[in-house]
Parts: sequence; structure tokens; C-alpha cells
Amino acid sequence: MNTVLRVLKPGGCSTIQDLGRQGEARVGVPRSGAMDDYSHRIANWLCGNPASSATLEMTMVGAHFEVLAPCSIAVCGADMDFRINGAPAPQWKNHHLRTHDQLSLGFAASGCRSYLALAGGIAAETILSSRSTYLGGRLGGHEGRMLKEGDVLCRDAAHSESRGTKRWLPWSPRYGNSITLRAIAGPQDDWFCSHSDHFFQSCFTVSSQSNRMGCRLQGQVIKKNSDAPENLLSIPVAAGNIQIPPDGQPIVLFREQTIGGYPCIATVLSCDLWRLAQAQPGAGVCFKQVSLEKGQAIARQWQGFLDAAQTLLKQQQS
Repeated sequence: MNTVLRVLKPGGCSTIQDLGRQGEARVGVPRSGAMDDYSHRIANWLCGNPASSATLEMTMVGAHFEVLAPCSIAVCGADMDFRINGAPAPQWKNHHLRTHDQLSLGFAASGCRSYLALAGGIAAETILSSRSTYLGGRLGGHEGRMLKEGDVLCRDAAHSESRGTKRWLPWSPRYGNSITLRAIAGPQDDWFCSHSDHFFQSCFTVSSQSNRMGCRLQGQVIKKNSDAPENLLSIPVAAGNIQIPPDGQPIVLFREQTIGGYPCIATVLSCDLWRLAQAQPGAGVCFKQVSLEKGQAIARQWQGFLDAAQTLLKQQQS
């Protein structure tokens, strides 16, 4: 393990993340991990890493680094005006850097989060089988916090990849001003029988109050049935649950909660959550209802797409 990057400017909410902690919700520790696991995976594969390696997640504003040792990196996700030594550099491909090079990312022109991968992975203490930063519990990542000026990032493992190795993705997602998320009704959809149609037929707007815990939406007020229970005892929740609080404005949960006390009208498919993670405040969000069986078929198709992308990047050598 050796130091590779020094933080000159930390950017906005820059944290080390991997694919998150599995099975620790029972002790009150949420999954955490990369909000856009698609960009996270591709950035790692571009560097020859397994998808489980840690990357740096940057939100709305990117960071600025000095290179302390030769390395290979890749940046995927939001368009943040990525530059190497002041010159524009393409995202969604790998780059080989020399000592004293500088790389910087600016404000997100489209999308919300970018992921910086380092060949060999970004080193961080493993806590409960993950390097992911859980800010609420100050666990994992870099001392359980966001990066700050002067921090250094280390390579997790030796990486002997040739500087001649080039990898790139021949496509990249477009982050528009409106997205449609596929969702399965429930688990408390029967509390909203009179308004479930309104929910799936309405469009909402992403609130500026959104964060890693959840995406707050504004728009059509969704009301409970007149005979629905007044309160819901706190129960386990999952990423993608769409809670309806008393004000009737939906909240789509991400990866930073283990229990919740608001009823959930529907649940977004896990393979669509990365799209919401890339939605800037003010973006439009609509929901399309799918059955459980259709959702499972979509999940299998998405896994096939990821497998194909990984195979393609493994085959690229020059």
C-alpha cells in the first residue's frame, strides 16, 4: 500500500465507497456504499479492479488532486469537467498518470455524482466487511468522514498493469431533466387505494433537501385512505422504498437507513436506483408500475447487461 493522491480541494461530499455492507442492518448499521453502483462498477472495471473495490464518490462538485506516484485512474458518472493538468480529459475510460500530475473535477453539468477509481483500489479500513463510509456512524472510508484538504489516498493493492493498457466504454448514460423509475406496489400500497393511481400518473420534482438517506420529491400530494391507520410502527426498510410522510410528499429511500416509520406506497427496482442517484435538484421524476414477475425479469436483464460490459472491458488491451 502506498500514497498515490493528495487532496488539494475536497469537492462536495467526497467519500470513499464500495458496494456496501451486507447483512448488518440487524445491528442498526445500514448498507451505505456507492449511490450509483453502475458508474462505480464501470470505473473499477476500467482500472482492472473487481467491482467490490473502493472508489471515491463526489457529489455535485468534484475534487482536485496532486498525483504522488504513477497510477492509473478512471472517472465515471456525472459530467464534472474532468481535467488532467488543466486539459479536458474524457470520462468512461482509463488514464495513466505520472508523479506531480494534477487532476481536477468541477461542478456537475449533468448528473449528480462522479466516481474516481484507482487501479489497485482505494485503501480504507475494512469495518463489517466493507470500506464504505457511513457518515451517520462515522464508520469506514477515511476516518468515517468526508475528505478534506491535505488528505492522501493510498492504493489498496499492488497493480502491475502496463501503461499501454487502454480501456474505454463505447457508450455512457445521458442524465436528462426527467426520469422514469419502474416500481412495484407495496408493501403498504393498500393504505393508499384512493390515491395509488394519482401516484403512478403524476410527475414529481427532486427537492434540494435530498441526500444520501433519501430523495425527497415535491408535487402531487398523496393521501392515505380515510380508514388507514394513523401511525405505522417502525419496521425494516430497503433501498428503493417510497415512503409517504404526513405531508403527502414522497421520499425514496437510498442506502443509509435500516428502519422507518412511514408507510411505503411502492418500491423502486434496485437496478433503477442509480438513475435517481444522478438526478439533480429540480429534475422531474415519474413512476411506472410493474409486477413482481416483471421486476425480476428486468433485474435479470440488467445483470446480463453488466456482465456483458465487464466482459467487453476485460477484452480491451490496446
